[in-house]
Amino acid sequence: MRTTAPRRRARRTRPGAGAALALAMAVALPLAGCSSGGAKSGGERGPHAAPRWNTAPASVAAVGDSITRGFDACSVLADCPEASWATGDDPAVHSLAARLLGEAEAPARSWNYAVTGSRMADLPGQLASAAAHKPDLVTVMVGSNDACRATASSMTPAAAFRAGFEHALAGLRAASPTSQVYVSSVPDLQRLWQQGKDDPMVRQIWKLGICQSMLADPVSAATGATARREQVRARVVEYNEALREVCGKDPLCRYDGGAVFQYPFSAEQLSHWDWFHPGKDGQARLAELAHRQVTSAEPPR
Repeated sequence: MRTTAPRRRARRTRPGAGAALALAMAVALPLAGCSSGGAKSGGERGPHAAPRWNTAPASVAAVGDSITRGFDACSVLADCPEASWATGDDPAVHSLAARLLGEAEAPARSWNYAVTGSRMADLPGQLASAAAHKPDLVTVMVGSNDACRATASSMTPAAAFRAGFEHALAGLRAASPTSQVYVSSVPDLQRLWQQGKDDPMVRQIWKLGICQSMLADPVSAATGATARREQVRARVVEYNEALREVCGKDPLCRYDGGAVFQYPFSAEQLSHWDWFHPGKDGQARLAELAHRQVTSAEPPR
């Protein structure tokens, strides 16, 4: 961003009309190149304009949870970072990093610090690791594990989730002020329940302890079970609102507008080992959504 050096005041040579004219010109000239709002004529940005979003970042760092680690996308109960929507190198996924940087350049200029099982409380540490690279873009996908607890009552409170994101983003800004941030919305966990609840095999897998706040007693229509699922979904909506509002205060942060939450994931896009995490096709859809948002000249509305 350019700044203009202050003009030196010309020495007064003699009093009279000539001095008055010089003074008037000195006042008028700095204003002549400005339009209302402080922007310079000819399309130049003024010194106080908000930074512009770069649609072609040259490096990518990813933080978050098991989804960004590609958990269960390749084999059972295992991370598969090569299938990560954010930084993976599997051509079946064609990750965000591969789309932005090219498949040849992505491995050297992308980093994945997501950790399976992470919650919002873990985000500051991950962002600190990412900031060390001073990446052009940081992707954030977190919140599913804050809602996926043993019981609905043990979910992360919405206020704590918001405060945690504010703290994490402030830490990134202090360490890497110019890094852009793409924030994914938390997926609609209730929709994932709907995709597998009628399959007996899937229900047996879910009994192993996957997201019990949403998936316990999957076919129960009892008032308590229905209310619990609605409570979990409502908390996810609150998380997404917090992500949107906090991100909206940072000119270099772009929330996905609820794209992931609203995406109609089908059973074919889920892992066939747990029917909950995205499989490779689901990871590819996440990469596609992110690429569309990151390369758009305007943020989602």
